[in-house]
Amino acid sequence: MRFKTSIINEHRRFYSSSRSWISPVCFSEKMKKKPDSPPESAISPLETNLKTKFICHKSAVKLMRLERDPQRVLDIFNKASQQTGFNHNNATYNVLLDSLVRHKKFLAVDAILHQMKYETCRFQESLFLNLMKHFSSFGLHDKVMDMFNLIQVIARVKPSLRAISTCLNLLIDSGEVDLARKLLLYAKHNLGLLPNTCIFNILVKHHCKNGDIDSAFRVVEEMKRCGISYPDSITYSTLINCLFAHSRSKEAMELFEVMISKEGFSPDPVTFNVIINGFCRSGEVERAKMILDFMKKNGCNPNVYNYSALMNGYSREGKVQEAKRIFREVKQNGLKLDTVGYTTFMNCLCRNGQIDEALKLLGEMKALRCRADALTYNVILKGLSSEGRSEEALQMLDQWGCEGVHLNSGSYRIILNALCYNGELEKAVKFLSVMSKRGIWPHHATWNELVVRLCESGNTEIGVRVLLGFVGIGLKPELRSWEAVVESICKERKLVHVFELLDSLVY
Repeated sequence: MRFKTSIINEHRRFYSSSRSWISPVCFSEKMKKKPDSPPESAISPLETNLKTKFICHKSAVKLMRLERDPQRVLDIFNKASQQTGFNHNNATYNVLLDSLVRHKKFLAVDAILHQMKYETCRFQESLFLNLMKHFSSFGLHDKVMDMFNLIQVIARVKPSLRAISTCLNLLIDSGEVDLARKLLLYAKHNLGLLPNTCIFNILVKHHCKNGDIDSAFRVVEEMKRCGISYPDSITYSTLINCLFAHSRSKEAMELFEVMISKEGFSPDPVTFNVIINGFCRSGEVERAKMILDFMKKNGCNPNVYNYSALMNGYSREGKVQEAKRIFREVKQNGLKLDTVGYTTFMNCLCRNGQIDEALKLLGEMKALRCRADALTYNVILKGLSSEGRSEEALQMLDQWGCEGVHLNSGSYRIILNALCYNGELEKAVKFLSVMSKRGIWPHHATWNELVVRLCESGNTEIGVRVLLGFVGIGLKPELRSWEAVVESICKERKLVHVFELLDSLVY
């Protein structure tokens, strides 16, 4: 089966796409207007070289995955289907649908799924699970349910417990409790599937997330009564984490003892990490350290996440030397810290004024090819800014930008906040201009503070320009900003400017 090469229609708009896509099956000979032809360069050079060669499924999948433009992915899909004896399979359809849904070409996805109903190839359940995750990330929860229902229609198999677990977890995490309830009832009455441990764990997580610990324990009791599934270490870890979150550490440890002695579970590093994090959050870092020692004595070697959690606990309490000791222990044990571990320790150093050591660690990360993320860079920027080293922070920002480092809006806001609150108003205004050109806007409180400080420092004209600029994009200034502007203008006896300002806002 072959879809129309171009599925772009400039005269219709769907969803948030800059180029509108319509269903490939909507085209027919009866349509008066033909769709736009694809550009001559729609086929990549690599594909052009294969014109005289037969493209197998593996090559088609590889070529499609290399393309970022969904139209080009469709072109390759269609080129392969033109070959004599070639029929698309689950892998090629999966790559095509993944590309379309990632780019929010939902109508095209619907059209292709409709055609798949008439295909003879065997489709796998995982194709629909992937679509579920994408639709959930876009907030299209009804489409998540649609994908679940299409498993029987297109894959021609009864959805597995894995499919139910995936769908249920996505719905629960999104707060779609009614849809989740409908899913469970459908699975029970229409599919004859009874919940397994994974499904029960999702329900336990749901109640814990909502702070309803009693309901979470009732779900566990139901698990034990049904006799089909039974609580596992994930169940207990979820409950223990919830108890710690509600400052019930004593009950959490009692449940931990029940888990070991009565239920016979051997806790893994994940369960221990929950406990270490729980004690650190409640300010009982030494007890967290005791748990780490307990792990070592009982043959459960701590992993980098256990050490990172303890380092974070020491960091919160300002115990830099203890955090350094843990950091050295990680290296001595031959463990490699990941991005989270390095960022945790660097944050500890920056909080305690040891920014230069944190910068050395950043260099160490690069040497070890441990990739720093936006949060890592923001920790450094915040550390420099808090020490009054805003000029270095600006230089770092430019340097990282040239190196292709991906920074987020928080990176820029950290520097603007520091410039504003340190009284470097001229630099703040220039930096605000850079931010606006890149489509990044400061926090509401920051730009209002900037307006007030500009007016108080005698830079009323600039303060008014900043205020009007934000009003122009639909933001509402705080009362204190208006007061600062009007008071400053009145002090300079320029009442005409007050009336001009009012006129510009009214008209």
